[in-house]
Amino acid sequence: MEHIKISTAQFEHRSGDKAYNQSVIEQIAEKASLEGSQVIAFHECSITGYTFARKLTREQLLDVAEYVPQGESTSRLVQTAAKLNITILAGLFEKDRNDKIYKTYVCVDKNGLVAKHRKLHPFINQWITPGNKYTLFDLHGWKCGILICYDNNVIENVRATKLLGADIIFMPHVTMCTPSPRPGAGFVDPELWRNRHKDPEALRSEFDGPKGREWIMKWLPARAYDNGVYIVFSNPVGMDDDQLKNGCSMIIDPFGDIISECRTLGDDFVTATLTPEKLTVAGGYRYIKARRPELYRDIIGKDHKPEQKVAWLEEKKTQPSGSKTNGFK
Repeated sequence: MEHIKISTAQFEHRSGDKAYNQSVIEQIAEKASLEGSQVIAFHECSITGYTFARKLTREQLLDVAEYVPQGESTSRLVQTAAKLNITILAGLFEKDRNDKIYKTYVCVDKNGLVAKHRKLHPFINQWITPGNKYTLFDLHGWKCGILICYDNNVIENVRATKLLGADIIFMPHVTMCTPSPRPGAGFVDPELWRNRHKDPEALRSEFDGPKGREWIMKWLPARAYDNGVYIVFSNPVGMDDDQLKNGCSMIIDPFGDIISECRTLGDDFVTATLTPEKLTVAGGYRYIKARRPELYRDIIGKDHKPEQKVAWLEEKKTQPSGSKTNGFK
C-alpha cells in the first residue's frame, strides 16, 4: 500500500436544504483537492441535515429520502468528485423501492458509487430501518470500512469491521452536546454560538469540556488503538436544528493518537497522510494476532435481543402529554 492523503471536514448544515449543503461540500472538497487530498469525508446526513428528522412523519421522511445511487444527491456528488478528482464520503436519508427508509453514508469517486453503508443502529426517527451488514471497500489500495455514529458505540461492530479487513474506518457522526446519564453531559446554549466571534473562549470551554470533546476522548482513540486502525471521524459544527454541535472532526492513527483535528469555530477541514507502516507496529496488530476465539466464541455469539436506549429520546416517554420533548414525534 502507498501513503494516502485523507481530509475530514466539519460544517454547519441547514436542515432539509440539500442544495445549500451540497454547495458547502463542493467548496470544501475543492479546497482539499487543491491541497492534494485524495479523499474527503463529511458527517452523518451532511447532505440532508439530521436532527430535524426527529419531527418528520413517515411521508415527510420519504420526501426527504432518495434512491441511492440513482437519486439527485448521489449523482451530484459523483459529478463533484469527477470535477475535482477526489473521492467524497457524505450522508443522507435513503429509500428503496419498497419505501423502506435508511440512514445511509455513501462513498463516490469520478466513476460513480464506490460503497454505501446503512446505519446499523438508527434512532432519530422510528420509521428508519436498521442496516443489516458491514461495509468494506477499497480506496487507493487501502481496505476501508464505514460505521455511522451509534454503530461505533457498540464495540463489536468496530472489531468485526477490522476483522473483515478494514485498515481505515470512516466514522461519520452527529454527536456530543446532548443530555446523557454521564457526568457533565448536556446541551450547549445556542447563544454561545451566536456570540462566538465576541467570546470564543466561552464556547470553546463548553465544546472541549464534558459535554463535548472530553466525552469523545474517553472512547474514540480506544477504538483505533484496540483494533490497530486509522479512524476518520467527521462531525458537524454549529446549529443542527435546535441543537448545537461542536465539530472537532479528526483523524486518529493506529496508536490512538490524533494526527489532525479541526479546531476552528466554523466550517473547516483538516488533512493527514496515512502510512501503512503504522498498521503493523501498533499494539492492536499484535493483540488481534494473539486472540483466542475458542474462549469467547459462544459468549459473543449468544442469542441476544437488542435493546437500544438513548437518554435524550427516552425523555419523551416520561414527559407529560403536550410538553416539549427532544424525542421524535
